[in-house]
Amino acid sequence: MLSLTGDSFDIKLANGTPIFRVTGKVMSISGRKSVYDMSGNHLFDIVKEHMHLHTTFAAVDPKDRKIMEVKSSFALIGSKATATFTSPSTGKSESLEMKGNWLSTSAEIVDTSNGQVVARIDRNALKARDFFGGKQTYALTVAPGVDMALMAAMCICLDEKKNDNNG
Repeated sequence: MLSLTGDSFDIKLANGTPIFRVTGKVMSISGRKSVYDMSGNHLFDIVKEHMHLHTTFAAVDPKDRKIMEVKSSFALIGSKATATFTSPSTGKSESLEMKGNWLSTSAEIVDTSNGQVVARIDRNALKARDFFGGKQTYALTVAPGVDMALMAAMCICLDEKKNDNNG
């Protein structure tokens, strides 16, 4: 994946209030996207890892330490990706499964420890400015108490995977 444009955008609440800023690196082989809070604090980068059989993305902190890995896997119907990370609150390894369709860009994110849906991703395909501007808009619904930045990272991985399949 080679990002030529940089792909910078804001992630906003339903009321339009921006909560995260994502900046893409121009001419990046890894398609690196940097995620910031609205105070300008660098939270993490999302990069595509090469040398894997299945498409794999990593979230790395500002010190370049991997904090999450999102790995796609084959599914007979639709697509599946698993995110693994260490919970900052418990120190335990956690796993989330994103099931959906890379082409329709809708998915559910499920906590594998209890089967609970923690987030839903839906593409709003009806926005004319997205069609003409070449940008996608997603609705990300996050359950209370779930890390919004982590869910946004998974949504970005879904979009990057979709872009890989189209390009």
